[in-house]
Amino acid sequence: MDSIEIADSTTTKKPVRPRLALPIGDPAGIGLEVTLQALNDPEVTANCDVTVIGDRTFLTELLKVEPQKYIHPSKLTIIEVPCSGQITVGIGNAASGEASFRYLEKAIALTLAGEFDAIVTAPIAKSAWKAAGHNYPGQTELLAEKAGVEKFGMLFVGTSPHTGWTLRTLLATTHIPLRQVADTLTPQLMAAKLDLLLESLDKYFGITKPRIAIAGLNPHSGEQGQLGKEEQEWLIPWLEQERDRRPGLVLDGPIPPDTMWVKPAQAWFGSIDSKAHDAYLALYHDQGLIPVKQLAFDRAVNTSIGLPFVRTSPDHGTAFDIAGLGIADPTSMKAAILLATEMISSQRF
Repeated sequence: MDSIEIADSTTTKKPVRPRLALPIGDPAGIGLEVTLQALNDPEVTANCDVTVIGDRTFLTELLKVEPQKYIHPSKLTIIEVPCSGQITVGIGNAASGEASFRYLEKAIALTLAGEFDAIVTAPIAKSAWKAAGHNYPGQTELLAEKAGVEKFGMLFVGTSPHTGWTLRTLLATTHIPLRQVADTLTPQLMAAKLDLLLESLDKYFGITKPRIAIAGLNPHSGEQGQLGKEEQEWLIPWLEQERDRRPGLVLDGPIPPDTMWVKPAQAWFGSIDSKAHDAYLALYHDQGLIPVKQLAFDRAVNTSIGLPFVRTSPDHGTAFDIAGLGIADPTSMKAAILLATEMISSQRF
């Protein structure tokens, strides 16, 4: 009888390299610079394949300023999306807004079609989008609309260069006026955001039983109703219900917003042995992003959770004032590419 070869059950299939789409953002901003600088670092692309989506003309023009800093566009895989209209570096307008909108639309369509595993977005200007007739609060909302999801969130992730500790901050509300925050927040919204956060911590970071800090809304978390009634009326009761519903988790809060960020700062800089949380749930934009940018401005990554694909982005804007000068810092873009690669490679389900 002929022998039969039996496959070694210990053999593991080599993981496929993550495929990343990178739309270049507003061509009048620094997206071009941070993209070409980031992709010039071989460590950034060592474990992923990146396809740039944009207009090759703008990428080539950038080489006229300190070309040694940038990877040459001829070395990149580029999907051309030509744009029209007058675009001047450093000045966002309807033409630059239309261009960045079309770049992102193309990236989303190709990703939903299965050609990419993730999108890493360069910065856009919301005002330029509006000038071009696209009324979205930001890229996150367009991504969610095109993907057909209603429950999504903005999770900011940054790893300390001092201690290696990772800060993760989710925003309960995002791009809305401050005066609308209290009316927008509800137990149902908070439960949806907490569900997203828990799923993402498990799926991408392998944290199954996290410790989560949840901010109060008012100074001193309302001071027992003396400085605001939201905590007493619904936030504390909601938290108690969540603790009963999720016995394996640690949900601390509502923590006064002015003290919630002390332990993260200590963990970031390593000044003392801090018992920082695995994630932080902030109730509105500036409550979460002022400390994130204070600690990790050049390293934080905006991660959209709840989408059917991974999306990351540098945590900075178009910086029109320095565009074209060759001084833009690519650190956050590098972190965005590396985090997208890591999330795809480590996702559990």
